[in-house]
Amino acid sequence: MTIRVLLADDQAMIRSGLRLILEDQPDIAVIAEAADGVDAIAEARRLRPDVCLVDIRMPRLDGIEVTRALAGPGVPHPMRVIVVTTFDLDEYVYGALRGGAAGFLLKDAGPALLVEAVRAAHNGDALVSPSVTVRLLRHLTAPTRGTDRKLASLSAREIEVVREIARGRTNLEIGAELFISLSTVKSHVSTIQTKLGLRNRVEIAAWAWENRIVDTA
Repeated sequence: MTIRVLLADDQAMIRSGLRLILEDQPDIAVIAEAADGVDAIAEARRLRPDVCLVDIRMPRLDGIEVTRALAGPGVPHPMRVIVVTTFDLDEYVYGALRGGAAGFLLKDAGPALLVEAVRAAHNGDALVSPSVTVRLLRHLTAPTRGTDRKLASLSAREIEVVREIARGRTNLEIGAELFISLSTVKSHVSTIQTKLGLRNRVEIAAWAWENRIVDTA
């Protein structure tokens, strides 16, 4: 199965570089490019790519608005959006995360991480990289309302899974760490999302860091 990708970045050179890296993989094809946020949304809605790789800073509409439009709350059929960012844009990344982003990628990330991020998003196993997302989410330390009630709804095992997600572990890594099967991990993740009212692994990680769940491990 070929993973169909849309690239959105206002710099043609960066788009070309990303295309070369991705299309070097036998299972990935770049089906469209966009130089600004408005075109990115239009092309994504027209072509329905499997993964959208979106720069945080673009003309007309930035990556946050693009993410909300394609994957945000209320979107009937949300797409998988990976936000391309740098560490000096923490507040923008948080906005994108709350807008439904499935993962984050640094612009200076290597080819292997880029490919990993695209495949992870396509498989529903969003990239929550310890070198990117966790470092950003450490700043989100103000507990939100209703934390005690939501935390009480989780089993001890589910809390362990939440902590591992927040630390950047994949499903396979969580299974190995907790000595449970991959299908059991996926079942726990699905249950956690339902209990917390969250839509993906990135939101689970954000919730854990916001409410200091990880710090209590």
